[in-house]
Amino acid sequence: MARVGLSLLLISFVLYMAGMAESSVARHSSHKDFIQASCKATLYPALCVECLSQYASAIRQSDRQLAQTALSVSLAKVRSATAFVAKLTKVRGIKSREYQAVKDCIENMGDSVDRLSQSVRELGHMGRAMGQDFTWHMSNVQTWVSAALTDESTCLDGFNGRAMDGNVKAAVNRRVTNVAQVTSNALALINRFASKHRAATVVEKP
Repeated sequence: MARVGLSLLLISFVLYMAGMAESSVARHSSHKDFIQASCKATLYPALCVECLSQYASAIRQSDRQLAQTALSVSLAKVRSATAFVAKLTKVRGIKSREYQAVKDCIENMGDSVDRLSQSVRELGHMGRAMGQDFTWHMSNVQTWVSAALTDESTCLDGFNGRAMDGNVKAAVNRRVTNVAQVTSNALALINRFASKHRAATVVEKP
């Protein structure tokens, strides 16, 4: 009898754990669905999903957390790209015009890092800001992220023209274009969060 009771207890435990696991998978799936749906607002949805899916459990279904994570991912990628571009100044046989374009690009990317860092801090400090406070903070973030995107585009502009064709240009274009797309996605998700927040605020007003 005791053995039967123990068996029933063991079966119950196994079923409970299986239920918990299934529930966890379902939650994770719904979080990923939220990311996929949100990424449709971006210019590069596949890249957006690729960059953010691994953070699904942290993002859950929060528009704020989604925007914050997208911004942090963008900052990390810009920092990595800046370090990569800096190494190109030491490439053997680099031409003087390529060297100058790379140096200018490093400066542009450094500016982008500064602006995105400001944006991450600003968004993190917003807390539960409402009304004009929310608008002011969000306006700062949108302005800085837009400027960061311009910095990244300016880096690429420095390699325009056939005279710049070569391995250095190809390497910069490949890396910085990807970064600019990630930053563009982050800006789109920030704009989406701002719009949804304002719309919810209007609905809540009596």
